[in-house]
Amino acid sequence: MTPPPDDARAAVQHTAVPEDPDERRLHELGYAQELRRSMSAFSNFAVSFTIISILSGCLTLYGYGMATGGPSVIVWGWLGVGLLTLFVGLAMAEVCSAYPTAGGLYFFAAQLARKNVAAWAWFTGWFNVLGEVAVTAGIDFGAAFFLNALLDLQFGFGATKEHTILLFGLILLLHALLNTVGVQVVALLNSISVWWHVLGVLFIVGVLAVVPEHHQSAGFVFGHFENQTGWGSTIYVAALGLLLAQYTFTGYDASAHMIEETKGAATAGPRGIVMSILVSLIAGWVLLVGLTFAIQDYDAERTSATGVPPAQIFIDAAGNALGTVLLVVVIVAQLFCGMASVAANSRMIFAFSRDGALPGSRVWRKVGTKTRLPNNAVWLAAASAFVLGLPYLWNSTAYAAVTSIAVIGLYIAYVIPSYLRLRAGETFQPGPWNLGRWGRPVAMVAVGWVVVIVILFMLPTSSPVTAATFNYTPLAVLAVLGFAGIWWLVSARKWFTGPRRQGNIDELIELESHVGERE
Repeated sequence: MTPPPDDARAAVQHTAVPEDPDERRLHELGYAQELRRSMSAFSNFAVSFTIISILSGCLTLYGYGMATGGPSVIVWGWLGVGLLTLFVGLAMAEVCSAYPTAGGLYFFAAQLARKNVAAWAWFTGWFNVLGEVAVTAGIDFGAAFFLNALLDLQFGFGATKEHTILLFGLILLLHALLNTVGVQVVALLNSISVWWHVLGVLFIVGVLAVVPEHHQSAGFVFGHFENQTGWGSTIYVAALGLLLAQYTFTGYDASAHMIEETKGAATAGPRGIVMSILVSLIAGWVLLVGLTFAIQDYDAERTSATGVPPAQIFIDAAGNALGTVLLVVVIVAQLFCGMASVAANSRMIFAFSRDGALPGSRVWRKVGTKTRLPNNAVWLAAASAFVLGLPYLWNSTAYAAVTSIAVIGLYIAYVIPSYLRLRAGETFQPGPWNLGRWGRPVAMVAVGWVVVIVILFMLPTSSPVTAATFNYTPLAVLAVLGFAGIWWLVSARKWFTGPRRQGNIDELIELESHVGERE
């Protein structure tokens, strides 16, 4: 047989190089395009904006804020925390542009570490998993609180702990089912969610500005301090009150976890991170100011029998019918938020399992044949979140603890790549979206702020400290750290080498041709 001419052989050799730049960059990083890349830049932003969800975080912890500093800390704390969070987001976005993979933070850590690469990736990944599970639990737990309040007001379905846990489980089930349908469905719902949040905030603030006959004074909204914690220190209580804002500003790493499904990944992902924080910062402040002006009876609404102070404020300020409409707007937004969180959580579990780092990794890394979705990882994300919320049955501060766990787990994972980026110095090769000479100063501020909040949100939130008011955040964080640490020392350090390359270019393309067959 006559051999093909040289140019034909060259053509054959180059058929393995993908034309799509996103897929080509993913191959350079060692991974096959297993997930379907169909999300736009707006859809990527929408995922993070939906998970931040000002109508979820701001309102579910509003009652907590009313007791830990009150209006002045709620309003001014939001702006301060939002600006500092922007530094964290900017630092993360720059690294994300350099390494656009679904593994996100732990992959970043592995690429940036100069030594002990596997250990940095291992612990970053485990903190990220903990934070993702906790933020999913916090979001859907908050939705359960609000839904229970609505059912109590309309149908007498009492706001008991048992009812809340039941609704919590049903909401998680709904979100798991939605996330196994297809990424296009999730993307569409996230796009709708953006407009629902923006228009929802304008509608709520507009109603609360026009309908009530009585409003609080500007002095009250911007200057009143409230302490119902039992602690005597004003500074300590005000610092505790920052949890409302900091918990809300979580989950924007979703833009990184969804990046293997996003077109124009190296720029769309970083922009999604930064813009989700900026838009939430502005819209969230408007919401909090509007809600605080509408307070009718501070003490009665803070201790409302519904268990949800904003719901009582809506009813007192706008009447039962219109107040119920406002409550429904919030609940729908929270359901959008939880759906997006399960999506991002499952991608982190998928990516970490792809590198063999979770127990049962072979199960959690499987991808569906038709949907090309990590369905098993979706169900693990939902089940883990449910388990984390169960202590609410016997611990009254469980929800605050879950939100603290989310903040600590996520922010430790958020900042490790920024810390390693600082250590890497000039060896760090930025992607197309970068901060230039401002990269290092921004990363320094990000690292400093995370050190502060990690310590702060492990501290007791109520005095006296009893079994019913104990902040179990340190225990949960230490349990995961202990599990990951012991497993690392006993076994994982012998076989976990960090993110694994799935093969050379030809092997990756061959793997892509069999996506779903491992299910």
